Amino acid sequence: MLLRSCLICRVPSKKFWDVRWAAANLNKRCLSVSSGTKLSNSPFIHNLKCTSSNCNKSLLMLPSDHSLNLQSVRFYSLPPHVVLPLPALSPTMETGSIVKWEIKEGDSFVVGDLLAEIETDKATLGFEAADDGVLAKILIPAGTKNIVTGSPVAIIVEDASHISSFANYTSPPETSSAPPASTTAPKAAAAPKPASSYPEHNVVDLPALSPTMTSGSLVSWEAKIGDKIEEGDSIATIETDKASVALEIQEEGYLAQIMVPDGSKDLPLGTPLCVIVENEKDVAAFANYVAGDSASGLTAAPAAETEPVQQQSAQRVAAPTPSPQQSAPTPSTDRIFASPLARKLAAERGIPISQFKDLASGPDGRIVAADLDKEVPVAPQVATAATPAVAQPVHTPVAAAASPVAVSPSNAAYQDIDVTNVRKVIASRLLQSKQTIPHYYLTAEIEMDKVLEVRKTFNENNKGGSKLSVNDFIIKASALSCMKVPETNSSWNETFIRQYKTVDMSIAVSTDQGLITPIVFDAQAKGLSGIAGDVKDLAARARDGKLKPEEFMGGTFTISNLGMFGVSHFSAVINPPQSCILAVGAARRELVPAQDQEVRVATMMSVTLSCDHRVVDGAVGATWLQHFKKLMENPINMLL
Repeated sequence: MLLRSCLICRVPSKKFWDVRWAAANLNKRCLSVSSGTKLSNSPFIHNLKCTSSNCNKSLLMLPSDHSLNLQSVRFYSLPPHVVLPLPALSPTMETGSIVKWEIKEGDSFVVGDLLAEIETDKATLGFEAADDGVLAKILIPAGTKNIVTGSPVAIIVEDASHISSFANYTSPPETSSAPPASTTAPKAAAAPKPASSYPEHNVVDLPALSPTMTSGSLVSWEAKIGDKIEEGDSIATIETDKASVALEIQEEGYLAQIMVPDGSKDLPLGTPLCVIVENEKDVAAFANYVAGDSASGLTAAPAAETEPVQQQSAQRVAAPTPSPQQSAPTPSTDRIFASPLARKLAAERGIPISQFKDLASGPDGRIVAADLDKEVPVAPQVATAATPAVAQPVHTPVAAAASPVAVSPSNAAYQDIDVTNVRKVIASRLLQSKQTIPHYYLTAEIEMDKVLEVRKTFNENNKGGSKLSVNDFIIKASALSCMKVPETNSSWNETFIRQYKTVDMSIAVSTDQGLITPIVFDAQAKGLSGIAGDVKDLAARARDGKLKPEEFMGGTFTISNLGMFGVSHFSAVINPPQSCILAVGAARRELVPAQDQEVRVATMMSVTLSCDHRVVDGAVGATWLQHFKKLMENPINMLL
């Protein structure tokens, strides 16, 4: 174990490492030595006189000349201080970013005070002081990103009078967090503005607004540069893989710079979006701010210089384009196999059938009628027939290649619509559901007259309150049926089946962005009026894109109702990892059997339960439908 103590008084030292000079009073505590031997047994200790010449002479002795094993010798002209490193605030943290410093140079602090906010790979956490002291120097300014853990970030001293000694202190080269400049960087690249020259600010990055979000699109900005932002204000609308969510700011300040314009798509997580400052007067300083400051500057310069290189290479590739006579293939004597219908259509359209030889999709390479709808370049004989037999300029084939647009049968009027993140997720999840979940379907007919009568009575007696809908009764009856048959309120997890004790009912809602399923939590414990209020609020905010992720992610059972569109019956696709979904059709008037071999008119509704056969057997699904039918046909049972 290494011992550290004064060579004269042998008092253990807590302030100095290796060999360090004290700021004054050499005769009281001149220096401290890291030793592997007991200092009391060393003759070097007893004979040492506290003079600088003796100290220097003795310390320069070889280890063989005395029993003291010196580890290192360093002389310091700076006062005693502590270099504060960037700590690892999470088990997986390798780098971090300093969001902001909570104290300034010269401020004193005590144990537990918040020194800075550090953004880790998990969250933004507070960096607390482990000892008392004074902040003498900030080595890495706020806003610096990707700092390696252990890198020096600040200097701490005990005596405030020592602060001035560290005015020009810089981090040692071996511990600096900034990467060395590339020796291959072009000399003409302009040096970016260093981060330290900007006022204190906070760069807002694209956060993960849902657990499965890997990228997002910035739909629109709700604030402009210079606007004051209060805590909790929404500054932008972000389209995630689930829905459009408002980006809220948790600090007050002013919007100084917007780095990503409206409509930007597929932004990876962590992309810098904007800059927030505390003082309004600092907004102007960020007029030319570039994302990432020096980091972005180093990457932007090579990108800017590679662009003309790519253009030059493209020009070099385009230059040796052959003339029509050089590029025209020799006439082929091979027989063209095509169906009679394909030959007839080609003749009517004035298109040589040989153009589609390489696109043939019929048996044994036969050209069929469907192949004529494929886009192909103009055959060489068409291009040369309309031009004189002389050498043509290089750009002639380009003009000839554009001619098929006029005669191509596939040039129909259409519009290409970009696929949104929401639509991508809907497509992938439904494809996953149909490919991996063994669906089966059970249909039942429900008589709705009693439900409609109860609904009418309630709405007439509650004119000032919320109105009940048929869908509210369906939600309540479904939740109670799930409590009776818990297998339907479960999810498949490969090695186990998770059975839920509460029913979180997902309600399918159609929006302009696509399908979304807001959740009525604990539906089995809520009354019809409470369910009605929740559904109205969730549906309105879903269509406005203002739902929070926790309000539409999850759920244990889903209801999809297309009855308002006049659909009498349909089968819904299960929403994984759930095991069941109920498809509800429109109510209709029908003749049904009555007593004494008579018939009567009743309001009937078809419902279809889609089940995951891995979790819910056929008999179990049928049992659920029996409970649902009893509750709907006798709604008074919902109150029991």
